[in-house]
Parts: sequence; C-alpha cells; structure tokens
Amino acid sequence: MANKNLFKTLIGKLVPATDAVNEESAPAYRLAPKHALAQYAATGCMNSTFYAGADEQLSKVLELCETADPAFIARLAVYARERGHMKDVPALLLAVLSVRDRALFAQVFSRVCDNAKMLRTFVQIVRSGVVGRKSLGTLPKRMVRDWLDARDEETIFKSSVGQQPSLADILKMVHPKPRDASRAALYGYLVGREHDREQLPPVVRQFEAFKAGETLEVPRVPFQLLTALPLAKTEWAEIARHAPWQMTRMNLNTFARHGVFDVPGLTELVAERLRDPVKIAHARVFPYQLMAAYASTAEGVPRAVRDALQDAMEIAIASVPALPGKVYVFPDVSGSMRSPVTGHRAGATTAVRCIDVAALVAAAVVRKNPRAEVIPFEDKVVKVALNARDSVMTNAARLAAVGGGGTNCSAPLRLLNERRAAGDLVVYVSDNES
Repeated sequence: MANKNLFKTLIGKLVPATDAVNEESAPAYRLAPKHALAQYAATGCMNSTFYAGADEQLSKVLELCETADPAFIARLAVYARERGHMKDVPALLLAVLSVRDRALFAQVFSRVCDNAKMLRTFVQIVRSGVVGRKSLGTLPKRMVRDWLDARDEETIFKSSVGQQPSLADILKMVHPKPRDASRAALYGYLVGREHDREQLPPVVRQFEAFKAGETLEVPRVPFQLLTALPLAKTEWAEIARHAPWQMTRMNLNTFARHGVFDVPGLTELVAERLRDPVKIAHARVFPYQLMAAYASTAEGVPRAVRDALQDAMEIAIASVPALPGKVYVFPDVSGSMRSPVTGHRAGATTAVRCIDVAALVAAAVVRKNPRAEVIPFEDKVVKVALNARDSVMTNAARLAAVGGGGTNCSAPLRLLNERRAAGDLVVYVSDNES
C-alpha cells in the first residue's frame, strides 16, 4: 500500500501557497497588478462595499496605476467604458492619463467621455485633486471644447441636466468659442448671462414658451427639465410617448402615478419600446437594471408593461453563450451578498443587492444551458431547485430568497468531490474579492 503520509505531503506541495490576505484577513492569492487593475475597472463602482470603503478602493486603483504603463491604462479605460459600460473607473483612468501621457489622453478622451455624464464625471475627478491636479489644464480644456464643438445645439441643451459639476460650470471653466450666433446665445442662456433670445435654438425657445404657458405642446427635452412644472395627464402622456428607453425604464411608476397608462395606446407603445432589441442594445442596459425595474414596479403599472420587462431581460442576456460540456454555477448567498451591488452612496444607494445579481447570473446561465447545475453556498451548500423553463426573473427571485451566514467558497467544490463529479466549467459569482 502506498505511504499515505508521503502522498498527502506531496499533494500539499503541489497546491500553490497563498501570498496575501483579503479584507477579512483570510488567506488569499495576490493578483498581478495589471490583473487587479483590470478587475477594478470592470467591476469597481468607487462606493463603500461590505468589505472595503470607497477611499480604500480609490487609493488601491491609484496605487495600481503607478505600476501600469500608460498604454495599458488607456486601453483599459476604453475597454471598461465601451465593453464594460462602466462609468467611474474609466473616468478616473482618463484623469490619470491626463497627467501621465498627454498624447494617449487626447487619443482616448472622446471614447471614454462619450456622453455628458461621463464628461461631468471626468471633470469632477480632476477637480477633486486625487490625480495630482485640481485644474483642467490646457490640453484637457481643449479636449472639452472639442467635445462641445462636436455636438449640435440641441444635444448640448439636452446635456445640461445634471450637477456637480453642471454643464454651465464646465462652460465657465473652458470658455468655448461659439461658432455662430445660435451657439453664442445657447452658451449665454446656459450660464445665465445676457443673450439674444431670438438666436436661441428652436428646442430652447419651445421649452421657454412651454414654461411660460404660451404653448401646450410639450417640448422634446429631458424629462428632468419638466418635472418641476404643473403637468396634466395629457402632458405626461406626451412625455412618455417620446421618452428614450432608459428614461422609460426608470419612470414606469411615475408614469403610472400620473395616469399615463390610462391613455389609449400608451401601454402598448411603452411595452413595445421596452422589448425593442435595437433600443435595448443602444441603451447599454445592465440586466440587473431590468431586474430592479421589474421588482420595483407598482400595482398601477400594467401587466403588459411588466411582461415587456421580462421580454427585455431575455433579450439582454442573449449574449450568454451556450457552453459545451457539464457546467456548474456557484452563486454566493452569504450575508454579505445582501449589500447593494454598487456599494453604499449617500442618497443614491441602489436597491439591487449582490445576491440579486448573483442569482441573475446563475439564472441566465441556466436559461441558455438547461443542463447546468446551480449550487448556491454560504457556510455550506444551500439546496434550491431551478427550472430551466422558468423565466430568468422567476429563477433569480427564487435564488435571491435563500441564504445568509458566512462565506465558504470551498463548500460547493467539496460537494462535487464527494460525489466524484466531473465537469468542464465552474463559475463562481461572489463578493469574496470585493
């Protein structure tokens, strides 16, 4: 018989030794700096999580940037924005580039700052001083002016929603040179200076006329510009009729509260918009945002609209691949997974929890891979039966309802070893590295 102690020792030597500790002081493996930075860029939200505060995450990202070459930072910023649809970390990486490599900064600026929100986030980060400068400087100012010049007057006006900083603040910082009388009037209007009202773009004149009660036609402007006005049901219906996809998703309860779905044809119009594959792709929606919208819909939202959100979810997960072989998914359902998925943020903490997203990932894999086995875990394995024929929303809700307790990532693997199970792919969904 083989020497058990000998082979036990040899097996132990084949297992790589841990070289770090995690936020809970448990043994862990240290990621390579580029790997760690990429993980922050693809998943980090710069808010306080169960394991780490926002300041700790910011310090770690900046520390990792010191070890990375500017070319990698530039590629990562673009990837995180265009493929990961992230916001804060790509803007932070762009701000780092503004002091590390001016040429690369200019090259990727427009790909990272692809809308007004990203532009404001970038300016906010620079002004905070975290990357070593508090003013924009010559090149960043020029890039912001180029960003403004590349957009028409209507787009700029619609981009004026948002604060800290507002678009008006940014205009005062960079002093763009108007290319014509209409642009000059718009800039004056936005910053509160004298301007020629007759030269304002048509959309601004329509908005001001509507505010003054000179017309009943609802202007095609962002919903946030209209909410402070005393709007009737017919006006709310017009807002809903022309609302973009994301605005529709986020304001279903608002529409219901103002009687929008009582207007003939509006329920069908909103439902068709929500399940439109082209609009879903253009909105770059995260599936968990659809889950949040579905879970938060009030009783006044029609069943047809709620069903459209489920259809949208099925479309949004269409890119989940059909995986070859035997697949296992291990969603973490421990107590820490009850934390908000994007962290705690004063006044803006999401209601979606980490466990909701873990359940959603598991349900999405099962939807496209009916033979996949889901093994939830906390301190131990938790038994939950999923039906691949059920909707993603249904299975996700079933998974999110279980769990609590500590985190033992080895529990599901131990179960498979006890079964002598064979497999081709194991997928963990956990906050154990958050």
